[in-house]
Amino acid sequence: MATMKQVAEKAGVSTTTVSHVINNTRVVSEDARERVLSVIQELRYIPSAVARSLKNDRTHTIGMMIPNNSNPYFAELIQGIEDASFELGYNIILCNSYDDPKKQAAYIRVLMEKRIDGLILVSSGSDEDLNMLLANEVIPKVLVDREVTGVAADLIEADHVQGAYEATRYLISLGHKRIACVAGPDTLLPSGGRVAGYQRALKEAGITVCDDFIVHSDFTSEGGFNAFQKLLTLDSKPTAIFASNDLMAIGGICAANQAGVKIPQDLSVIGYDDIALASFSTPPLTTIAQPKYQIGQLTAKTLVERISNPDSQVRRTMLTPELVIRQSTSRPAGIK
Repeated sequence: MATMKQVAEKAGVSTTTVSHVINNTRVVSEDARERVLSVIQELRYIPSAVARSLKNDRTHTIGMMIPNNSNPYFAELIQGIEDASFELGYNIILCNSYDDPKKQAAYIRVLMEKRIDGLILVSSGSDEDLNMLLANEVIPKVLVDREVTGVAADLIEADHVQGAYEATRYLISLGHKRIACVAGPDTLLPSGGRVAGYQRALKEAGITVCDDFIVHSDFTSEGGFNAFQKLLTLDSKPTAIFASNDLMAIGGICAANQAGVKIPQDLSVIGYDDIALASFSTPPLTTIAQPKYQIGQLTAKTLVERISNPDSQVRRTMLTPELVIRQSTSRPAGIK
């Protein structure tokens, strides 16, 4: 790999001149600039981002931490973040914690060592080490979906309570009264918000909230499969299930099929997120659509603004999810 010294020698200039051309930090004669740029192209010289950051105090790199890259929701979120970041002149370093708060804290330290300009975090849950790290670190940061205790940072999220409320209210409008909720881990704020929205809709409709009808599990297809299996063994089975994400709903539909329960004739199912796979499940999944790409774009733009204005007031932005009706929901059997 070519070095700055080699570029300088071949262009007949000093390494300082090469540095000024690359960083645009001082006026250089047009002749010298053209020679340097020509040699850079010829030798395919790539400037060191770390060296440049020491001079400019910027790497134009953003670190991003997500809980699980196997979840299509995060893939669609990342696309919005990457597109907006690229347009704004920033690169992304992506880390995956696999839902482990301790691994999350370790990766964030690695990102700090890479001299990132800012951090986007979708938290994997609360951890004292993580909370202290983020609370003490002055790097610009934006939280997505999930707050972190004791950390004052910009937050971008969709309204989890309202989304779950709309999902449950739709099931009630179809005539369902025995409605269960397959919730995510009870340590995560989105899980709590979606349970709260589900409970609110039931209470408004005068329907008793049954503890047996709320089952917590992982935000995975396997988690949904196991939760649906549990609900389908109850003596008084639900006629509808609100699943807290689409992967859970799709895994749950698989469990229902294995149990001989027809969707939606015997059991209505509604998911959350509207991942691309939702419209290709069997049957196509009714769900609550989160504006994933919009959240991603807004997240990147908010972080770049925070990098430019680190002392501006912390903002919380909440977007509105929407109900998408497909074929996994219908009126309960016996109701026309």
